[in-house]
Amino acid sequence: MKFFRRNKKDTSDTNDAPAQTLSGDSTLRIIGDRASGKTAYLASLAYWPNANPDSPVDSVTPIGEEGEELVEKARDLLEQGLELEPTDLNADIDEVKDYTLSINLKDRFSWLRGEGKQVQLNVSCKDYAGEFFSDLLYKSGDSRLEDYLEDCCLATGLLFLVDGTTHRKDRDYAMGMEKFLMELDRSQVELQQRRIALVLSKCEQSELWVNRHEPQKLVKARFPKLSSQLEIWSRGGNGSVDYFTTSAFGILGRQYPEPNSKRLRRSRDGTTSVIKKPKLWRPFGLVSPIYWLCTGERHRELDRD
Repeated sequence: MKFFRRNKKDTSDTNDAPAQTLSGDSTLRIIGDRASGKTAYLASLAYWPNANPDSPVDSVTPIGEEGEELVEKARDLLEQGLELEPTDLNADIDEVKDYTLSINLKDRFSWLRGEGKQVQLNVSCKDYAGEFFSDLLYKSGDSRLEDYLEDCCLATGLLFLVDGTTHRKDRDYAMGMEKFLMELDRSQVELQQRRIALVLSKCEQSELWVNRHEPQKLVKARFPKLSSQLEIWSRGGNGSVDYFTTSAFGILGRQYPEPNSKRLRRSRDGTTSVIKKPKLWRPFGLVSPIYWLCTGERHRELDRD
């Protein structure tokens, strides 16, 4: 993802008042294994279905042809109860899809409230393929992986998306993360401060949903080795870490909630599902990690259901 400044003459699509972008430039990347749900995360964010009227997010607008592709994936596949196709493993760094989205926050939820201005996050998200963590361990010297690592080292913010039901792979993730953090340390890119968001996906699953509002506790309970690697890195003064929970599909019901998903497969490698009731499709927690990676501040309203 990249976080851009927007020219003052631009206006938002939903309000005649100018949209205020956050100061500074951030370069962000989404990373995760193939089953982590990266494309579903991005497609659900672009489509933004059945938005909660109380959400701080006013709108999410895809930019350009590749951004529109995300909406098509959501409408033509996810909303029809179909499974997304895996990202092409053979794509090199220049062929990876680069999706751009514009996220507008409502005036009353921003520090600009009362000025009639919206806050706008413009993000560009590269959707990497591959089993990132295992590739780090077992594909040393692979040119495609080296290109990915080099690109990641340019990022000020990294969103690691992990299927919350893959806790049996904690040791593998921790070993892969250790190697990745070593690569960051050895890179020639000098950055003042990096931010890493560890984001658990598929939190509509019951064992994750019950603790969704305590993401750090949930991560440390299910992925103690992985979280330990990140905490060691952060304590070493290399950057900051925070934890988030998300669901691309959401849940059904309030008093007796259940996943708005039909499980197709479940194994050590995670859970594969499709949407159960598309008309009630409402994702959870998608914008919160992006906001933190861009600003360094937690927006509590974005963590609400």
